[in-house]
Amino acid sequence: MVARILRARGNKGEVAAEVLTDFPERLTKLREIFLGDAHGKSEPRQIRVKSCWLSKNHRGQAVFHFDGVNSISEAEKLRGFEVLLPLEQRVILPAGKYFVSDLIGCNVFESPASPPVASSPCSLAEAPALLGTVRDVQFPGEEMPGTPLLEVDTSQGELLIPLAEDICTKIDPAGRRIDVVLPDGLHDLN
Repeated sequence: MVARILRARGNKGEVAAEVLTDFPERLTKLREIFLGDAHGKSEPRQIRVKSCWLSKNHRGQAVFHFDGVNSISEAEKLRGFEVLLPLEQRVILPAGKYFVSDLIGCNVFESPASPPVASSPCSLAEAPALLGTVRDVQFPGEEMPGTPLLEVDTSQGELLIPLAEDICTKIDPAGRRIDVVLPDGLHDLN
C-alpha cells in the first residue's frame, strides 16, 4: 500500500490521498495502480492514472485523478480505498530496512538477555520463547520523535516492542520471524 484515499478533491473527480510511502515522488510517475477495499471485501481492481501530483498545501498528501472518475460523486465512492502496487514494483530497500507489510504477521520470539554458556548443555530456559505475532507497526509523529513500535498480540494482550537493532536482534521477513531481547521492565510497561 502506497497511499489511502481520504476524500474527493476538486470537481473533476480528483481524490486526495494520504501518502504511505517513503518514496512519494514515485507516485507522480505511476500510470496504473490497483485500488483495494480497506476491509478486503473485494479483489483489488486495476485502474489507469490520468495524473498524480504531490500536494503543496497539504504535506503528506497526493492528488490522484483516475480514468473513469470524472465527478465529485464518483470520487467520493473511493473514500477509504487503498492505492496498491504489485510486489514486483516495490522499491528495493537497503539492508536493515523493512516494509511494514513484511513485518505484519511475523512471529516474535524472545531470547534470553544473556547468551548461554557455550560448554553447557542446551536447556529450555535458554531457548527462545514465542511471545506473539506482529499485528501492526506504530510510527512516531512529527511532534513526538522516536523509534517505531511493533504491536505484538500476545496471550496476555498487546505488547509494544521498539523496532531497534539492540532489541530486535534478528529480523527474517521471509521466515516470518523476529527475535528480540527485551530490556528489563518492558513487559511491565505494557
